[in-house]
Amino acid sequence: MKDAISGLCIILLVSVLEVAVAKPNSASFIKCLHDRTSPKNPITDAIFTPDNTTTFLSSYLSYTKNKRYSSPKQNLLAIIVAEHVSHVQATVVCAKTNGVQLRTRSGGHDLEGLSYISSVPFVILDMHNLRSITVDVSRKKAWVQAGATLGELYVKIKDASKRLAFPAGVCPTVGAGGHISGGGYGNLMRKYGITVDHVVDALLVDVNGKLLNRATMGEDLFWAIRGGGGASFGVILSWKINLVEVPKIMTVFRVNKTLEQGGTDVLYKWQLVSTKFPEDLFMRAWPQVVNGTKNGERTIAVVFYAQFFGRADKLMALLNKRLPELELKREDCHEMSWFETTLFWADYPEGTPPSFLLERPTNPGFFKSKSDYVKKPIPKEGFEKLWKKMFKFKHTVWMQMNTYGGVMDKIPSNATAFPHRKGNMFKVQYSTTWLDASETETSLSLMKELYEVAEPYVSSNPREAFFNYRDIDIGSNPSGETSVDEAKIYGTKYFLGNLKRLMEVKAKYDPDNFFKNEQSIPPVRFM
Repeated sequence: MKDAISGLCIILLVSVLEVAVAKPNSASFIKCLHDRTSPKNPITDAIFTPDNTTTFLSSYLSYTKNKRYSSPKQNLLAIIVAEHVSHVQATVVCAKTNGVQLRTRSGGHDLEGLSYISSVPFVILDMHNLRSITVDVSRKKAWVQAGATLGELYVKIKDASKRLAFPAGVCPTVGAGGHISGGGYGNLMRKYGITVDHVVDALLVDVNGKLLNRATMGEDLFWAIRGGGGASFGVILSWKINLVEVPKIMTVFRVNKTLEQGGTDVLYKWQLVSTKFPEDLFMRAWPQVVNGTKNGERTIAVVFYAQFFGRADKLMALLNKRLPELELKREDCHEMSWFETTLFWADYPEGTPPSFLLERPTNPGFFKSKSDYVKKPIPKEGFEKLWKKMFKFKHTVWMQMNTYGGVMDKIPSNATAFPHRKGNMFKVQYSTTWLDASETETSLSLMKELYEVAEPYVSSNPREAFFNYRDIDIGSNPSGETSVDEAKIYGTKYFLGNLKRLMEVKAKYDPDNFFKNEQSIPPVRFM
């Protein structure tokens, strides 16, 4: 595929040096912001610059989730915490005309920090104040702004209806802008697909500062921002989404199986049967290193989470027939509403008030994640090799396995820019956290080793990756340059056969490659 793309394409941009721009000037950029905004929607209080160290640092850290990037670099000229669409439009135009790179941040969960770091002069457009949500129950639709969190969206839906939901992720603090644009998924995936399968309109500020909706942006750009990530094409202001129906009662459970309890055997069986479950059942397997029963001993606990459209007795009958090795008991199962399941998956205890999902805790940590797609069963000896490597970690390490099948097998890989559909058994997220910066190098090295151990058991040619689990190790460009050859390396892993169309859309709507980062999509036209 790489050779085919190379032979067909005309590279429009390989370096920022090919675009004539003025040397970045902070004062000129700030003046431009004031000139291009109205006194009716003043931008003064939305601008944070290094001149005021305290407020500038506070603004930077408020949505910086990864402590590997907790110190803003000297080349960060300003942070614009937009409070109105005109602030977004002005920031785009002023950054472009002043030769300043733009990074857009919604929830701050970019796993490699690419929404708030760069090695060239840049500004951050922070969207967290643009967080309005309106729910139309009669039409089963909602508008959600990019800065709203999933927790806020779920509470709004719950307040409007007890029988509607949205198939998005289980982390309530994730921002809607990036989560949806990258193809975010959750425990409704096997029943209803993923976020981008339910987006019916969007508002986007393009490279010229124009506010576009689906009709004015065109179907090709609308296709690209549903799974291709918004940051390569513009600034997502809001999404219009279809809501889905859920039953009054759903059932969830959480069951642990350690190695000593046959956890590896249960996991092996789980991967054989989970994609064949009815689409009403989603079941996640989550192997992690935990303390053993003896002092100083460590083991692997495979934690099985499940969500079922229906009551516990029906779920019990299903799993006792399909996966009796799990030894599911009635007391393991909890019947509740869809909204209550969002609290369960966020690890809140039963009875937690809904308001907890509205909180935006500033709890950054040191972490690193990677991803894989599995297309054939992993042998037991493969799992055992993975456990052996996981024991090398001194701190938290886990592998989260999310089962596919169901509706995901029925949606074409090119229906949206998100390509990972039929043929996958499950998606894996590897993740580790640590406590001190001095442990960063060792932790990153161990993650690469764990990833290498998994290589024989996962997809290949390309080794696929999930865009929302950003991983700089699979390929990247310098902050200020875009090599198309390098972009094809990571782009093929993230987008598979959809990369070609994404590059063509990029060339049409952002030919000078203003919207760029280390893993953005380059503008390329094909003959």
